Amino acid sequence: MQMDSTMFWFLASTLSIFLLHSLLKFLTSAHRKFPLPPGSLGWPYIGETFQLYSQNPNVFFASKVKKYGSIFKTHILGCPCVMISSPEAAKLVLVTRALLFKPTFPASKERMLGKKAIFFHQGEYHTKLRKLVLRAFMPEAIKNSVSDIESIALDSLKSLEGRLINTYPEMKTYTFNVALLAIFGKDEVLYREELKRCYYNLEKGYNSMPINLPGTLFHKAMKARKELAQILAKILSIRRQRKHNHSDLLGSFMGNKETLTDEQIADNIIGVIFAARDTTASVLTWMVKYLAENQGVLQAVTEEQEAIMRTKEEWGEERVLTWADTKNMAMTTRVIQETLRVASILSFTFREAVEDVEFEGYFIPKGWKVLPLFRNIHHSPDNFPEPEKFDPSRFEVAPKPNTFMPFGNGTHSCPGNELAKLEILVLVHHLTTKYRWSMVGPQTGIQYGPFALPQNGLPITISLKKASPNSN
Repeated sequence: MQMDSTMFWFLASTLSIFLLHSLLKFLTSAHRKFPLPPGSLGWPYIGETFQLYSQNPNVFFASKVKKYGSIFKTHILGCPCVMISSPEAAKLVLVTRALLFKPTFPASKERMLGKKAIFFHQGEYHTKLRKLVLRAFMPEAIKNSVSDIESIALDSLKSLEGRLINTYPEMKTYTFNVALLAIFGKDEVLYREELKRCYYNLEKGYNSMPINLPGTLFHKAMKARKELAQILAKILSIRRQRKHNHSDLLGSFMGNKETLTDEQIADNIIGVIFAARDTTASVLTWMVKYLAENQGVLQAVTEEQEAIMRTKEEWGEERVLTWADTKNMAMTTRVIQETLRVASILSFTFREAVEDVEFEGYFIPKGWKVLPLFRNIHHSPDNFPEPEKFDPSRFEVAPKPNTFMPFGNGTHSCPGNELAKLEILVLVHHLTTKYRWSMVGPQTGIQYGPFALPQNGLPITISLKKASPNSN
């Protein structure tokens, strides 16, 4: 017999109020020397989750900073949190005093990705995992993948020709296929559809409350996660039987002398797919929008990419892209940087206090989440004049230290950032030199869930340019 939903929420709310009241009473009495940061913990259990994810996060953060200052408390995704919005405080959490703040995610993500994933650890185990990931994703490793990524990009764009599309879902397909290539090498085509089906079911529950009851998104996601682990176990078994050496991420994990367990490998493979897919797809979606809205910037990028094509033709080289070509895309790289800043795909990152911490005159209890607010830092006029303006030229000079952190900072910064930049450059090269596109309908709205995206995933029409002597 299932509990009535109203009764369930009543009991949960009552329990949450009691526990929260007891916790705050203990904290304020036992640690009077340093108060908790100012702010609100919102509604019982759900806290201020809906307020954050249902509106422009700039508005949520700005209103909090205006009311409470650069450090304040809140409660999102089931976790009491302290949010910080100054570059100096972010550096303290991510670099200077990083040992006091371990990487973490809300309970729902941690259970779906797996507790052995690199995101949730520090110390020796994290160092070993990071070394293995970097071995597969550093420039020396991925520079030989340019032609394979280019093939994926060309196939993806060809499938969009002459269609009305929603940009974000199409970019997610592209980045998912690149992620599988980086993880499984050319073997990925053998498992692509199975992995895609399970992962797509898993991701639907990423930002759900961790209530594992039949019918909930979280329950369905955990079921898909179990099936995904079974597929990965099959892939591991086949590789062990064949005994071939592989330079992809899975090969790096399996070739480690201090052998990782199958559970550790599975957790980290799922974690890398999570990290590599939606964020990069979001960046590409915003780039498509910003280029369409800024025709002068689009023209400059197109000219840069066409110049690369002409140079290859003049030297009699193959028209396939090379690693060296991607190093000659300065303007396009600045557009990527400005897109990362304006869009701020990752509004914040999660850390957790490993012990009671005194921080800038406030008390942060052990177990509380601490969130450096990248979006707030990227949109501060103190760091970037006219922050809402899309202006790639601002990156002709390096930004002030600790004010531009699209991939995080410190030992837990994203180890896959070179791969992300490479796949963006490759796709933009072919998009700007071969295609034209236009946005459909007014594009002033933004949707959140959890990444900020153009409304409806940015509907566009895309078509081939007329043939020219420089066309491939």
